[in-house]
Amino acid sequence: MLVIFDWDGTLIDSTGKIVACMQQAAKDAGIAPRSVADIRNIIGLGLDEALLRLYPEQAADLRASIRQHYSARFVAADQTPCEFFPGVMESLDWLRAQGVPLAVATGKSRRGLDRVLGNLRMSYYFQGSRCADETASKPNPLMLNQLCEEFKVNANSAVFVGDTEYDLEMAHRIGMPSVGVSYGVHEPARLANWQPLQILDDFSALLPLVAERYGMAKP
Repeated sequence: MLVIFDWDGTLIDSTGKIVACMQQAAKDAGIAPRSVADIRNIIGLGLDEALLRLYPEQAADLRASIRQHYSARFVAADQTPCEFFPGVMESLDWLRAQGVPLAVATGKSRRGLDRVLGNLRMSYYFQGSRCADETASKPNPLMLNQLCEEFKVNANSAVFVGDTEYDLEMAHRIGMPSVGVSYGVHEPARLANWQPLQILDDFSALLPLVAERYGMAKP
């Protein structure tokens, strides 16, 4: 038993902040920013992989400059924490009360995830986590494999919840059941390509699915 969550766009509504900081970082580096749609498309990837997709024609040193500016912009903006999507906190409380182990697998950096967990006092909820700068970026499934090893569960005994096709492809590649959420950055048709158990419009709809899967009384 293990439920693993993506962070941005799945638990927390940070898309607007990510887009704004990425566009401003490009301006800071002296180049034209990419469109909102282009930036939304790369959310979920590790930052280096995201910048390579956004600016494949630019030299590595310029992408490094954008990366530095983005990190500074995001840290400053994140002093005001993003809000959780409706139903997230109540659902996490219920899962913890049932003794379900919870983890995070994210494209954020370790420093970034630790900062936001600390600011929101959320470390208590998650017994494990993996970040893109300490393993491989999504959709490589390495971070999920590592979490399964840490929790001593098989991939098909866990469930991964995410809002992008990178999330669901990552789970699909190791046979881990997945659940998509429709309110994130990738539209449901893209999520459906990776055969999730369900695509949810409401985060709290995850609870009966988890309860049924693990033989618990439904909330």
